[in-house]
Amino acid sequence: MKEDETRHGQEGERDPQEQAGTGESGDTIACEDKLASLLSVTEDLININDLDTLLDKFLLEARRSTGADAGTVFLVKGGRLRFAYVHNDSLFKDRAQTKYHYVDLEIPIDESSLAGYAAKTAQCLAIDDVYHIPSEAPYHFNRDFDRTSGYRTRSVLTVPMQTGNGKVVGVLQLINAQDAAGRVIPFSERHLALVNFFANNAAIAVERAMMTRELILRMIKMAELRDPRETGAHVNRVGAYAAEIYEAWAVRHGVSAEERHKTRDVVRVAAMLHDVGKVAISDTILKKPGRLDEDEFHIIKFHTIYGARLFGETTSELDRLSQEIALDHHERFDGTGYPGHVDDIFDPQVALGRGKRGEEIPLAARITALADVFDALISRRVYKDPWPEEKVLATIRRDSGSHFDPQVVDAFLEIYPVIKTIRQRYPDAA
Repeated sequence: MKEDETRHGQEGERDPQEQAGTGESGDTIACEDKLASLLSVTEDLININDLDTLLDKFLLEARRSTGADAGTVFLVKGGRLRFAYVHNDSLFKDRAQTKYHYVDLEIPIDESSLAGYAAKTAQCLAIDDVYHIPSEAPYHFNRDFDRTSGYRTRSVLTVPMQTGNGKVVGVLQLINAQDAAGRVIPFSERHLALVNFFANNAAIAVERAMMTRELILRMIKMAELRDPRETGAHVNRVGAYAAEIYEAWAVRHGVSAEERHKTRDVVRVAAMLHDVGKVAISDTILKKPGRLDEDEFHIIKFHTIYGARLFGETTSELDRLSQEIALDHHERFDGTGYPGHVDDIFDPQVALGRGKRGEEIPLAARITALADVFDALISRRVYKDPWPEEKVLATIRRDSGSHFDPQVVDAFLEIYPVIKTIRQRYPDAA
């Protein structure tokens, strides 16, 4: 046994693939094919900007490589492990909705739990049945989730996610490996080797995405100092809404899975930055508790220009979409929005132009417009109480075709249960 691995199973138990009689040569080829596939996926992960999108992809591919029915990614934060992403095909048929559940719970980094043990010791755990962990083991399995959900956890593979310098940034836990017939089987030694290799390589991408998320949230905190409405919870909700609305819209329009995945990642991050231009607006206007007068409202319209200027050096797709969203998320589908057609956003004497209409407004901006307005209406603000849900939805339906793109509204309404779940995940501070 390798010193960084621990396995509990039945005495004399053989690898399930060997039991199937595939043979050593066939096993080696299959393992090499999976390794090559995971290496390719790792390269894709490096190019993902948004942390949630990355974790979704990482967990999905790890499960595919092992046939796991379920899994969780934990991230290290503040000296503890936080549930960051959860999949369970048996319980959660609608992954889009349920992936926002069971997150932000925390457990200590110690040897009492499987994930805590992996994070504390940097060792992998492969357990054939977590209900039969030897009593002398320092860790145990918490059966509370199984009791409340009716699920039966059996085989579990728990792997620390280590960067090249040995830093553990998280833990990957896979649950209930399955054979071709859907029967739960133990995770094999090959599974452990593949997933350990994949997790350690993916850890680099995860650490980078965590840094990117933190930088974005720091920008948002800077904007929040100027505008109390621009909170971290608000921008996280708008970003998540926009990503899910885009996904639904793209499916309806036959966009390939590869293109959907790539674009939704960038849309989510860019939508979070939609109002960053408000840092250039006077505190007198931003922090005014009542309604703005005509002159004040004219001034605040320019936050769209100032925000777009921040992404003037468009060196990436993220820069391009961030600029489009910052500039055009207050345009209206009927052409009555702002800032309208602007010849040069960097002109010192820039003036607002004729409003953009219909598909003159970039898709990402049309989506963010709906996401932003929905969240503003249904949330408490210094100048208003939250609107009732029924009134918000009635307003969105009424303004379909005038304020909002009707196809974007249709996509939004189609996934409204997901939207509600996102609100629960990112609540406003009490």
